[in-house]
Amino acid sequence: MPVDPPPGMRISDRGRGDGAAAAAAALSWAAVAVGFVLLLGRLWLIREGALSPPMLAVVFGALAAASLAGPQDPPSATAVRARAPLPPMAAMALGAVAVGGAAVARARSGPAISSRTTLVVVVAVVGAAIAEEAFFRRLLYGRLLRLGPAVAVVGSALAFGAVHVPLHGTASFPVDLGAGLVLSWQRWAGGRWEVPAATHALANVLAVAR
Repeated sequence: MPVDPPPGMRISDRGRGDGAAAAAAALSWAAVAVGFVLLLGRLWLIREGALSPPMLAVVFGALAAASLAGPQDPPSATAVRARAPLPPMAAMALGAVAVGGAAVARARSGPAISSRTTLVVVVAVVGAAIAEEAFFRRLLYGRLLRLGPAVAVVGSALAFGAVHVPLHGTASFPVDLGAGLVLSWQRWAGGRWEVPAATHALANVLAVAR
């Protein structure tokens, strides 16, 4: 049965609204494609030893710009985000505990803190974490959220693990997938992409401070 438009809205207005939504969705998916190209290109350059710090800054700057340009979630997901099961700070604290525990375990079995860790390195790894989370837990998660929270959590985690295979190899895929699931769970539990971004940044800082 056809559905009448709301009072005051003409059919032509509804058509323009549907067209604008379709255009926005197409632009969002185009941004997702650009993000994957940037991430895979960055990993290839790192593996080849051809990625300079200025180029790295450009890559992550472009990734962040593409990921932050559009809306965080589809309009239908606003109520879902409002019902996030945990306050953002609580989800952030759980992530910090998990990352801190993993860092302690590594420190007991690995080398001492590197003396070459500098402020520039710390800023770089924090920026990389924020850009990656803006892509995986904001842009991509937001697109997948139209299919439900479970698809968004698992889908963004799988993409996170898969995109690191060219650099880390297939043997590390389960580890990267596990990290992606934790970060995506934080995105769902805390309702904001900034929550996993903080956890990812902390993990990167602890990694370079070994």
